[in-house]
Amino acid sequence: MYKRQICGFTHKIIKKYPVLTIIGPRQSGKSTFCRTNFPSFNYVSLETFFDYEMAKNDPIGFFNKYPAPLIIDEVHRVPELLSDLQTIVDDPHFKSHYILTGSHQLMLMESITQSLAGRTTILNLLPLSLSELKQKSVKPNLDERLYYGGYPRIYDKQLNPTQWLDQYIKTYVERDVRQLTQVKDLDVFQRFLGLCAGRVGQLLNLESLSNDCGVSGPTIKSWLSILEASFIIFKLKPHFKNFGKRLIKSPKIYFYDTGLLCNLLKINDPNHLTNHPLRGSIFENFVILELVKNYANQGKEPDFYFWRDSQGHEVDLIINQSQKLYPIEIKSSQTFQRDFLTETKHLNELQNVQSDDQGQLIYGGSETFSTQGYAVQSWWDL
Repeated sequence: MYKRQICGFTHKIIKKYPVLTIIGPRQSGKSTFCRTNFPSFNYVSLETFFDYEMAKNDPIGFFNKYPAPLIIDEVHRVPELLSDLQTIVDDPHFKSHYILTGSHQLMLMESITQSLAGRTTILNLLPLSLSELKQKSVKPNLDERLYYGGYPRIYDKQLNPTQWLDQYIKTYVERDVRQLTQVKDLDVFQRFLGLCAGRVGQLLNLESLSNDCGVSGPTIKSWLSILEASFIIFKLKPHFKNFGKRLIKSPKIYFYDTGLLCNLLKINDPNHLTNHPLRGSIFENFVILELVKNYANQGKEPDFYFWRDSQGHEVDLIINQSQKLYPIEIKSSQTFQRDFLTETKHLNELQNVQSDDQGQLIYGGSETFSTQGYAVQSWWDL
């Protein structure tokens, strides 16, 4: 078992709400987390046919059979159940708790907004972070960490990532995608997944993606929404603060797991990453994802962006700190070079930042130190 970093925050927040909703990718450990950390709760999964049918057709009988405190797993399969749940938790005599888990934001969020607004808090449980993996003494081998990703089952059962992720993608495409949209040709959708992987860390060009995939622009937008809603990809938006130059306004796409990303890029061995043309982008994805996980494990919504102007100046990641934009540059190189800080210095000059904490460089090396007001951090110390 891995102790998940979100555990402490979860136990604090559940005291304030009658319902706790935990969402995240399939196989990110939601069921195990809930059952381990709330052992006194009853448990039911809507993946089970009988319980699914009962929840859908006889919600009153369902809640009578499974009284609170209760964990309802895969609740996105019967989102209309939340209307009945609202009636239960609004009873002034109700003093217990429900925990809901789901892996589809589209199927859940509308029902939560309508039925459970003000009655629940929503937390994201993502695949294992680097800090969580360190509990089991994983090796500080960067290419292995990029290749293996963070899905708990791969580590728990010591599975081959390529084989397991092949089945993960197959199940996702054939089952989850069909639940969310009418995809006539699943092979085209799977090709679309691979094309998205090939564009990781790049500006999103819908026209180019549409042409390469052979489907319409509106279809591409719909499919991207599906990937976001089911925790396959997330978008990093550009920051629009005006420094006197025209800014890039297209977002970038990243994946919620670098192992899945490597699988889609047909990387079948960590050694294949050494000279891979997208290694820098995969590493960039890894770093940004680790920071997203860090925020999620504290119950926070990351205020993350990238910055790029029409002159080609670009900072990989910026954190909006209201008074200033905190720049983070990301380089996969194992050797620090001073010109790695050029773009962060340029941004700080534009926003007239003069402080001891001017930004950060996260790189593929092993040493962590400070220079010229910048923190230079090894990936292993994330």
